[in-house]
Amino acid sequence: MDDHGHGDGPRPAGGTQAPRDAEPPDPLPYEGVWRFTAPAVDASVPQARHAVRDLLRRQGVPAPGDLVHGLLLIVSELVTNAVRHAAVLSPMLAVEVAVGADWVRVAVEDAHPYRPTALETDHARTGGRGLLLVREIAREAGGVCDVEHTASGGKVIWAALPLAPKR
Repeated sequence: MDDHGHGDGPRPAGGTQAPRDAEPPDPLPYEGVWRFTAPAVDASVPQARHAVRDLLRRQGVPAPGDLVHGLLLIVSELVTNAVRHAAVLSPMLAVEVAVGADWVRVAVEDAHPYRPTALETDHARTGGRGLLLVREIAREAGGVCDVEHTASGGKVIWAALPLAPKR
């Protein structure tokens, strides 16, 4: 999993990929993959958001402020979903941040097997729009998001956004 941003992981549309036999370029100082775990409790939501913000700042990731705000909102939504909907079967969750030369990916993994889908807006409901919000933040930034099953039977929900603003 530690591919330092050079693997076949999800990337925003139009990303470049070097041929397999080419020597990969040296990683930029901010490239890498970081992962941490947290209990599936409410207090983990702001802790995860602050940890991701501090990581991006500490590594010197060249992300514009609006992109960082979007990423932090995505982290908050995904961790909240894991706490609210997966904690019964998944007392721990994992947050992963992967940064490549021109993209950043955040993911939240839990052990619950249910794979949610982004809901459409239902004005009669006051909740249930978190994944819709994640999808729209990613789309507006020129990125992508998805939900995948893990080998252990759980799921990982991720969003990858380009570091450069959409033109």
